[in-house]
Amino acid sequence: MSSWRVKFSLFLTYFVFAILLNSVGTVILQVIKNYGLTHQSASILEGFKDLPIAIVSFLIASFLPRLGFRRAMMIGLVIVTVACLSMPLVPSFLTTKILFLATGVSFALVKVSVYSTVGLITESPRQHASFMNILEGIFMVGVLFGYAVFSFFVEDGAPKSQAWLGVYWLLAGLTALTIAFLYFTPFDESGAQHEGGTISGDFLDMIRLIITPLGYVFAISVFLYVLIEQGIGTWLPTFNNQVLGLPESMSIQATSIFAASLALGRFSAGAVMARISWYPVLNICILAVGALILLSLPMAEGIITQENTTWVNAPTAAYIFPLIGLFLAPIYPAINSVVLSALPKYQHSEMTGLIVIFSALGGTTGSIITGTVFGRFGGSTAFYLALLPLVLILISLYFFRRTTNSMKTAQKNTP
Repeated sequence: MSSWRVKFSLFLTYFVFAILLNSVGTVILQVIKNYGLTHQSASILEGFKDLPIAIVSFLIASFLPRLGFRRAMMIGLVIVTVACLSMPLVPSFLTTKILFLATGVSFALVKVSVYSTVGLITESPRQHASFMNILEGIFMVGVLFGYAVFSFFVEDGAPKSQAWLGVYWLLAGLTALTIAFLYFTPFDESGAQHEGGTISGDFLDMIRLIITPLGYVFAISVFLYVLIEQGIGTWLPTFNNQVLGLPESMSIQATSIFAASLALGRFSAGAVMARISWYPVLNICILAVGALILLSLPMAEGIITQENTTWVNAPTAAYIFPLIGLFLAPIYPAINSVVLSALPKYQHSEMTGLIVIFSALGGTTGSIITGTVFGRFGGSTAFYLALLPLVLILISLYFFRRTTNSMKTAQKNTP
């Protein structure tokens, strides 16, 4: 198959879903103001997005090689195209929940397909790790683009304005364009077929993966990481607006610093990890994230809201806190690449199913916990809470490295 066309189709598909998935923080800010919701009530949108991802991934991940990865991606894109069109046509909180439900179902199809295809178009663990970092970097570019586009449609000082819904006409056009590109891109998916396997057998193989030391240690690591990233990413626009006193559109734009940091961190991580083992790199990154949290959050205390806040007089915390993305960035693609490279290619869709499931559960848990603490104790306290899972990730990565090293030793000793 044409390698560049396949790679571009994966990038474009992932880019589109990055915008939709990570718009939840921006949308939460808008629905709180549009529909008079509490923080806790609005945080349910994360669950409408993430729980379908987990459920659908669990049910269909082992089946997707038979359905076809390209076909699965196209089905997911058709679903979100319809959902995007419904947002401006039938504006309500119910429609918003349906949008994120559709996005979750679709992303389950897309992510398993994309990750599994990466294994088909790369030839070594080093190539796999490099492409994964680039892919996740493209994802963060999509997040950054999404913040910029949404902020363009938001009207400051008009809490009941629904002008922001106009962005969904643009997103529907982008998803339709992606469908057309996928349709004309040939995929060779023969390498993902499990000779002699059955649907029930492949499903049971996925279940067995999670009860292996590699499976459950990896699942814990992914869960904790996404809990932190989504908890911060989802509530950062609201933190910028309600704690730092930034205008709505500027709150969204300031959140783009976090997305840009994640993108830069992931693009640069590929070059770093080509020379240095992933384990010390990730440990340094985790310690740096903790240091930035402890440095920046005290700066957010006691800020007096100004009438005309601009980038010139914005609080220092608005610039420093989002930089944690630079050091969070390499963790997720690195551990995903390590675990996938340790498995045969026909098991990549099964393991990706587990990646998606525990990512979704971590995202929902992080958003709900952060939103609940935010509403009761304030935004700074909610973000300080990220220090606890950071410590737990340090511990889980130690056992993850031991498990993968044991697997490599066993493979070398096998005749």
